[in-house]
Amino acid sequence: MVVENRHAQKSNYTSHFLSIVDFELVAFQTSVASALKEVGRSRPDIVIMEVSLHEMNGLQAIPLLKDRLKDLRVIMVSDNNDFGVIKTAFKNGAHGYLTKPLSSEKLLHALTSIKEDGAAISNDIVKKVIANFQRKTYRFFSERENQIVDYLCQGATYKMIADKLFVTPSTVNFHIQNIYLKLDVNSKSEALTKLEQL
Repeated sequence: MVVENRHAQKSNYTSHFLSIVDFELVAFQTSVASALKEVGRSRPDIVIMEVSLHEMNGLQAIPLLKDRLKDLRVIMVSDNNDFGVIKTAFKNGAHGYLTKPLSSEKLLHALTSIKEDGAAISNDIVKKVIANFQRKTYRFFSERENQIVDYLCQGATYKMIADKLFVTPSTVNFHIQNIYLKLDVNSKSEALTKLEQL
């Protein structure tokens, strides 16, 4: 079953599934409410669901769908490859996360992976996850300070960092002042230079 708020996408999915031999599209729904009803009727093995849905975020819908059908596997689909969104998807019970655009080959690979191995992730996300775990951490910074340093090194503004960490810009500023103190610097450019040297 596919849950996608743009009805126009139905023809794309139908065409993808026509070229895939081992899997069948049993339903196409445009809302979480209709998907919840459909899950009980058609009892799909796998649901492919858009993250950005109109009346409810697809991430919030994962546990609701899985409550209806315990063995259901959910693959999230999105334009967004933000690590926080991906992490939330898997925390909420997703078995896969694919970034758009979807080709028949990408879809078949994901469906086969879910059926055989239980998980499917787009290559760009795998790279992002690996980079996230390989990022440098500094022992003399707190976990939050390390997160902020990581975003600073990526060129993020204080507001962008605040949005990503779900805190206020003044909280970010407070942590940045602590980072400057620990590095014995007075500006962002000095901090970045010193971090490079470290």
